[in-house]
Amino acid sequence: MRIDSRLQFTEHHRFCVYRSFSLSPLDQRMLTLIYQPMTGAAAASLYQFLYYQVAEGYSGYSSLDSQRKLFLGLGLDMNDAGRRELAACASVLEALGLLTTCRLFLPGQEDVMYEYELTAPLSPAEFFQNQHLSMLLRDKVGKYGVVSLQESLFQREPDELAQHELVKENISMPFYELFRLNAAVDLELEQALEETSPVRKAPVQPEQPSAGIQYGDLIYRFPRGSANRPYVERLRGDQDRMAQLNYVAYKYGLGAADLSRLLDEEDVFDGRGELQLDDLQLKAAQMYRQDRKRESDRARQTSRMQEETEAEQPEHGVLAEHYLPVPSQLSGRCDIQQYNMLMRNEPHTRFLRRFFPGAVPDWIERQFERIDLHYKLPGPVINVLVHYVFGMKGSSRVTKTFIEAVASNMLVQQVDEFEKAVGYVREQIEVERSREAQQAGAPGRGQAASQPRSAPAAGGRGGYRRTGASRKPVLPVVGDDTAAPEVSPEELEEILQLARKLDGK
Repeated sequence: MRIDSRLQFTEHHRFCVYRSFSLSPLDQRMLTLIYQPMTGAAAASLYQFLYYQVAEGYSGYSSLDSQRKLFLGLGLDMNDAGRRELAACASVLEALGLLTTCRLFLPGQEDVMYEYELTAPLSPAEFFQNQHLSMLLRDKVGKYGVVSLQESLFQREPDELAQHELVKENISMPFYELFRLNAAVDLELEQALEETSPVRKAPVQPEQPSAGIQYGDLIYRFPRGSANRPYVERLRGDQDRMAQLNYVAYKYGLGAADLSRLLDEEDVFDGRGELQLDDLQLKAAQMYRQDRKRESDRARQTSRMQEETEAEQPEHGVLAEHYLPVPSQLSGRCDIQQYNMLMRNEPHTRFLRRFFPGAVPDWIERQFERIDLHYKLPGPVINVLVHYVFGMKGSSRVTKTFIEAVASNMLVQQVDEFEKAVGYVREQIEVERSREAQQAGAPGRGQAASQPRSAPAAGGRGGYRRTGASRKPVLPVVGDDTAAPEVSPEELEEILQLARKLDGK
């Protein structure tokens, strides 16, 4: 019970009690033998006193009354010490799951009321399966006391049945095989039941965390020839066991395959097919620690490799004489010094993404991955290639043939350093400028290039001669005295395209 001020919890405040159950003789024994050693006599008396505020044989709410009744019934003084004692007793019951305390604020009133909602004690089987409650009872009465209390609450199986491994067959009659219900909906009955139902529904027990593994997921992955196969098949329809397995899987991060592997090991089931939950948790914890150790080793190895890589490849500076201009795509995002430092030191995969607002096209990534893995070009040289292809004007550069031609030309010229790559790009730029100037100074050549290469011969078809044995087109012959000019990547691309067309014909 969380109370900020003692004046918020006094004998003058009103209270009511709500319960939706009735204590059986077994519940009374659980309260006396099991819960009272953990709560103490005062808290156990408070639980009994609140229980009988609702008449026996009924469920629901008690009438509103002053908390003075609680103080008098428990023999507490109506002062600060008595309030602390009552709050402490309620807190113990709340911690053990027997009581829920709520503060009610009525509209238009400054005063508050308290509602005490009682919960039935756990059954012996549920209690001893709860680990933290069993450990608390052990701390109170000792290990041998817990064993003695457990034996006093259970009736053992007859010896004649316990000595044999029996095959149990469920011959119970299902509901729908014996009864037939009228399918018609009775709206009047539903409305009447809703109007006469209590305001508060029965409290829903909190669900245990689960990994969401179904029985079908386990049996699908479980080996057919395993000795534990019959025991795993018994889990079908056993909600309690499946909940326990799901909690173990959730606790240690196991999947359906890992849980199936654990259920196939020895000592998980006893000779009668009962699940040994402690052994299963021990094996799951070992698997969990092994997985964590492997992840930690991988993380340390990866970190060590990164440190070694960073130590082996320190950041390199770029001289001003080797600066390349910032492309229009990156203008405003970095200056020329930052851009060249990125191009010199950043991996090509990260540098390539800077030229695209979204994802890089797959064929471009594959193309540069091929250049990196097969051609073995250094990273800075590939970045200069990226700058030459995407950072300069001309959309005709963004083709597989052009990228392949530039990379091949770099390999032939042994461009293996950043400075050599910058020099190569500058040479190509000069070649392009001189060619553009030459084309601008020779208009006749441009006009000739715009005209058809050869007129069709008379009586021929498509520029081929009828009388000749060869059907190849007439091509100009280059003289022997002409010097062979240097072939630029654009001209090489045109030659390759022409060769592909001729091969197709």
